[in-house]
Amino acid sequence: MTITGYTGTIYPRSIVEHEGVTYFLGRSAAGERELGIVGPADGFTGSASGDGLTICPCTAENAAALRAKLPWLTPRPLGGQTSFGFGDRIGLATPGHIQALRAAGGEAQIAPIFCQQSVRENTRTGRTPQQVMDDATWGIFQEGWRQPWGADADHVKVVADLPPFVAAGYTFYTIDPSDQVDNAAENDPPERLREKVAALPWGELGTSYEALRERYCGAPFALDGLELTFDEPTLLRALAKYGRAIAHTAAIARALSGQLGGQTYDLEMSVDETETPTSAHEHFFIASELLARDIPVVSLAPRFVGKFQKGVDYMGDSAEFEAELAKHAAIMRHFDRYKLSVHTGSDKFSIYPAIARHTGGRVHVKTAGTSYLEALRLVAAHDPASFRRMLDDAREHFEHDRKSYFLDAVLEKVPAGASLADEELPNLLEQFDARQVLHVAFGTLLTGYGPQIRAVLAADEAGYRDGLERHFVRHLAPFVRAAL
Repeated sequence: MTITGYTGTIYPRSIVEHEGVTYFLGRSAAGERELGIVGPADGFTGSASGDGLTICPCTAENAAALRAKLPWLTPRPLGGQTSFGFGDRIGLATPGHIQALRAAGGEAQIAPIFCQQSVRENTRTGRTPQQVMDDATWGIFQEGWRQPWGADADHVKVVADLPPFVAAGYTFYTIDPSDQVDNAAENDPPERLREKVAALPWGELGTSYEALRERYCGAPFALDGLELTFDEPTLLRALAKYGRAIAHTAAIARALSGQLGGQTYDLEMSVDETETPTSAHEHFFIASELLARDIPVVSLAPRFVGKFQKGVDYMGDSAEFEAELAKHAAIMRHFDRYKLSVHTGSDKFSIYPAIARHTGGRVHVKTAGTSYLEALRLVAAHDPASFRRMLDDAREHFEHDRKSYFLDAVLEKVPAGASLADEELPNLLEQFDARQVLHVAFGTLLTGYGPQIRAVLAADEAGYRDGLERHFVRHLAPFVRAAL
């Protein structure tokens, strides 16, 4: 379709007529994305022509105005649907995410979270929650996506993290109380556990140890295919390990409900970034205590057995993982109020079938940096000189950038850029150590090489979309099959 008076290139899926006005996204001869409006352009800032056409820059103000006109561009809570979080650290991946969903046949089966960024990621990349929201908006508009989608304020650790996400209209909040989890309690002797339990903030918890002992240490809990018996040492360990995390989660949830002023939202509690796995008894205890406090948890992310490391497949005994996953899924079904969430979920191809099978689709899979890695793959192919510099900077800053991440990468196994021929560079994205080193360097590389990366992606938009499609169809396919 052509638009009278428009001389740029139109993204065909973006063209929409709504309430008598036609909207589209185009790219100017200079390569800039721009919003086109045929008809009244009230609320938008742009330049009008004599053909009834207004061309508007892709600003935050125009993104907000477009969301107000086209309601499907506004995120919403997704509840218990099978969902998938697409992290986008650059802001240009949403079209590829949508292409992957369509190619996998997941348009109706999987509820996407296109807008997802953690406080930590925003700090390292210099982006704001509003910028992440707006980037997702333009990508969704470009590809003509009309199904519900969500926006995740990921890894919120304190109440002070909330306001910019609330102001930007996020609908999914992942509370991360991992700093309040007592990892040492995993191996503490009973007398030390009693000391720690006695020191818990019982006023904030709103209960007493005696009440909890009566609730948990009586009759066994009969679940679907699983029976859990709490003795006192098991309860003490669960309390010492997670008691403060539960109180902290409740405090953030109360603050969030107040800031949202009655708006509905999805809430996730995540304890995946801890040093020790969450046992079945601990999962049961956490879920029971959250629900007893009317915390509207939609998903829960335990720390599973094995290693969930960035950008690589599951590391561990897959049979042990599946046996423990079956217990976690039974607990989830018992409470029937939330779904399991799998964090650091990218590239875990060997265990996706088991996750899909045991959860029956009641699952949220969260990925973060894998779309950024696909961008680097394209840079390696199209701009090898810049990629070599990025690789060397990633190696130089690795010890700093790896902080807060659990990694097995060995820096000495990552070659220097000068030692590789051009055709060898893209293959580094398949090498375990290089992949992890590049993964955690996102702050360093996006800060130092953002214009070069974006220039490559703008010059080969189709290549980036196709790369994301190939990569994410492998992620999505097992969950699409499970939903059919």
